[in-house]
Amino acid sequence: QVQLVESGGGLVQAGGSLRLSCATSGRTISSYAMGWFRQAPGKERDFVAAIRWSGTSTDYAESVKGRFTISRDNAKNTVYLQMNSLNPEDTAVYYCAARGWFTSTRTEEYAYWGQGTQVTVSS
Repeated sequence: QVQLVESGGGLVQAGGSLRLSCATSGRTISSYAMGWFRQAPGKERDFVAAIRWSGTSTDYAESVKGRFTISRDNAKNTVYLQMNSLNPEDTAVYYCAARGWFTSTRTEEYAYWGQGTQVTVSS
């Protein structure tokens, strides 16, 4: 069992930056691929970024490529999402998720989820 706790969300102006963190407990995350998803009000939960267990491969949604960076520190059992050049369309609840080994863009393929952290970008 893996427990995930997101932090770092908040209110930021357009063009600003935030760094989200996902702290894990229960089991080491070194064998898990980690993903970030987001859900805006009235919309489905969408894939944002993911990183392989080894950190050697990452995937990004087209809408965040070049602006967001996912990284991990297995020694600290923590995953990060650096978000730059934020715009109001990035406003959502951001969720951290875990699955075994390899990345996926599909929500149903992640076994563990955090409670989410709100990110609000004002124009």
